[in-house]
Amino acid sequence: MKNDLSCPCGSGKPYDACCGAIHQRFAASGELSAPTAEALMRSRYSAYVRELRDYLLASWHPSQRPVSLEGNEPGLKWLGLDVKRHRQQDADHATVEFVARSKLGGRAQRLHETSRFVRERGAWYYLDGEIA
Repeated sequence: MKNDLSCPCGSGKPYDACCGAIHQRFAASGELSAPTAEALMRSRYSAYVRELRDYLLASWHPSQRPVSLEGNEPGLKWLGLDVKRHRQQDADHATVEFVARSKLGGRAQRLHETSRFVRERGAWYYLDGEIA
């Protein structure tokens, strides 16, 4: 069983040394600091688990960003993240294929997506995704 202090993204690292450091930097300065598209994707998953809506919105590219985000559905339990592939197209464009697992009302769910990311002014942003 995983330690409650381990990062939800599945890296095996403590939250504070993984996605928590990215979330804390954003909370303190408003700066997006994920070093790669994969790190941003993992930090976004962890933000969904922890319901950090401000971070999710800020890390969404402005051209695709929704006006607001709802919280998790009551009873939703995030079960894990599996990063299948990270592909860097060039210095400022990347894709990450992942499967996020959850359970709601006793029913298992999985989201299999290939997400596109873009880096602007040194910060990575989630652009959009294609659900498999």
